[in-house]
Amino acid sequence: MASKCPPFEFSAQYYYASGNTCVRQSSFFGDKVALNQGVGYSVILGFGAFFAVFTSFLVWLEKRYVGSRHTSEWFNTAGRNVKTGLIASVIVSQWTWAATILQSSNVAWEYGISGPFWYASGATIQVLLFGVMAIEIKRKAPNAHTVCEIVKARWGTSAHLVFLCFCFLTNIIVTAMLLLGGSAVVNALTGVNIYAASFLIPLGVVVYTLAGGLKATFLASYIHSVIVHVVLVVFVYLVYVGSSELGSPSVVYRHLLEVASKSRSCQYPLSHVDQSCGPVSGNFKGSYVTMLSSGGLVFGIINIIGNFGTVFVDNGYWVSAIAARPSSTHKGYLLGGLVWFAVPFSLATSLGLGALALDLPITASEASHGLVPPATAIALMGKGGSILLLTMLFMAVTSAGSSELIAVSSLCTYDIYRTYINPDATGKQILKVSRAVVLGFGCFMGILAVILNKAGVSLGWMYLAMGVFIGSAVIPIAFMLLWQKANAFGAILGTTVGCFLGIITWLSVTKVEYGRVNLDTTGRNAPMLAGNLVSILTGGAVHAVCSFLRPQNYDWETTKQITVVEKERTELPSAEFKEEKLVSAKRWIIKWGIGFTLVIVVLWPALTLPAGQFSKGYFTFWAVIVIAWGTIASAVIIALPLLESWKTIRSVILGMFTNDRLMEKVEDLNSKLQAIISAIPEAERIYLLEKEKDKRKEASERDQISPA
Repeated sequence: MASKCPPFEFSAQYYYASGNTCVRQSSFFGDKVALNQGVGYSVILGFGAFFAVFTSFLVWLEKRYVGSRHTSEWFNTAGRNVKTGLIASVIVSQWTWAATILQSSNVAWEYGISGPFWYASGATIQVLLFGVMAIEIKRKAPNAHTVCEIVKARWGTSAHLVFLCFCFLTNIIVTAMLLLGGSAVVNALTGVNIYAASFLIPLGVVVYTLAGGLKATFLASYIHSVIVHVVLVVFVYLVYVGSSELGSPSVVYRHLLEVASKSRSCQYPLSHVDQSCGPVSGNFKGSYVTMLSSGGLVFGIINIIGNFGTVFVDNGYWVSAIAARPSSTHKGYLLGGLVWFAVPFSLATSLGLGALALDLPITASEASHGLVPPATAIALMGKGGSILLLTMLFMAVTSAGSSELIAVSSLCTYDIYRTYINPDATGKQILKVSRAVVLGFGCFMGILAVILNKAGVSLGWMYLAMGVFIGSAVIPIAFMLLWQKANAFGAILGTTVGCFLGIITWLSVTKVEYGRVNLDTTGRNAPMLAGNLVSILTGGAVHAVCSFLRPQNYDWETTKQITVVEKERTELPSAEFKEEKLVSAKRWIIKWGIGFTLVIVVLWPALTLPAGQFSKGYFTFWAVIVIAWGTIASAVIIALPLLESWKTIRSVILGMFTNDRLMEKVEDLNSKLQAIISAIPEAERIYLLEKEKDKRKEASERDQISPA
């Protein structure tokens, strides 16, 4: 019967005839799953075990053949010597949450092309601008391990405790989003129990983080990034180049225009299958192919505010900045931001718009739980698509999860244990505490996801609400390193008052607008926008006023006095830490960071406004940008870390295929010889070198005059 009543020829399988009415399938997933539970458990446990073993093996190789020392400093800072490509890869990996893949496609499904754009641009500028903070760490707190250590050194114990709470809250929110999205998709695709998935997903991450610390998470993050970008390119080309259902920008464009003229929830009389049921609310002409979308713009503002909190108040980003070598920090953050832009922009413009173009019967509940991308993947590729999407999601959840583990571990170790419990802690004690916290928080991650799933909290709700809770800390934490007048009282008052006023505004607007306060009404755009704006603006305004009234006039001396527990052997030249070089790097990242911010938040959307509803040619040009950005970004993030680390890779390979014991002895003799030479006074060293030169000259002259 379906062939007699479809409103669109490309979505016949989702409609059926009931009497004289053409009825749309009530949901895409329903009670069916694309894969069996065995596949789900194989992906979760198999990939988890593989990465636990493989990453730990890579760390062991580096220790054996490169000479890395697994101290507490190395565990939490990776030796402070990570290069541009790997830093960029880590930024991409830890910023690619479950929400990046799932929520970005949800807003594409809701608002059309403006959704992926505002998701990508609204969450890229924070990474670009955080590059400034990363350089300031190198200048003003070169030995810091966490952001809260810097807070205590500048503003004292009270401020330290306040910001410690906000940092922990940020880690909890991010972890919640990772596991909510991950467990929902695993459950929808494979039928694996959602609570079991919540506990099993973090398992492999805990193992390799315990074994190798921050460096292990960096290596795993690179591998995860490679897989994510390969799958991304596959899906982008599938939608716009290769699939039989869609396969070109012009076909996608035509389908989007047709779908916009119909309601996705309508029933159709068999004799009037082409009747219009209404446009997209808030979009220009009800179209999905326009940037003139009030809903998309409101989401963009909420997105920008909320993501400032989850970058500037997430200790994971500060740890990555601390781990980077000074000359790589600013470049790594800029490159990471631009490459990451491709993940939500290219992926959601493909899978999110693909769901619309195929007119998939996705419900609002399914979309809010992040099920738009798997629905499109299944529609285009069947079981193969669901396996690819599941793999991609697992990579995103585990790589970002490992970053959160290290972020929490370093906070507990350095800001609680070393600060308040055992100030004279040795390296071994700190390493032991770090590993205990990784294990403990790994277990807590699963418990938290179970609680939130029981409460009915969705990924979309949590994503929109995060700025209300943590946005008030953004401007004070930025002032800490950027403004010498910023005082402690203003920081504490602004952060706490901003948070409370943001929550009160959020709930009050919900009550006034909708008459009731629940998970549904509090998750809508108007209250979320109000709460986010009040939180971030109040926090900054209160801190600024207090600091102008009683300026601190800080000189950064106490932050420079933060000490390391164990001195790390470093190959970094002293020129890396020169003030003029760091100031030059700061000017560079300010110029390019602010420049790209203006382009992707102001100039680019402004240039799209005259187009109104995109023409077919304009949409094709947009799709070409999507394909090119996704392809080039993927190539860069896969190749650059390998090129930069080729010397290390070569050393490991040579060590594996030569007599490594002999090589160790040769290196040991060389180091001893170097130590002896360096111990000889310079004048005597010059004298010995000249004497050796004279001997060689005499020998050469004798050879010349001697008979043949």
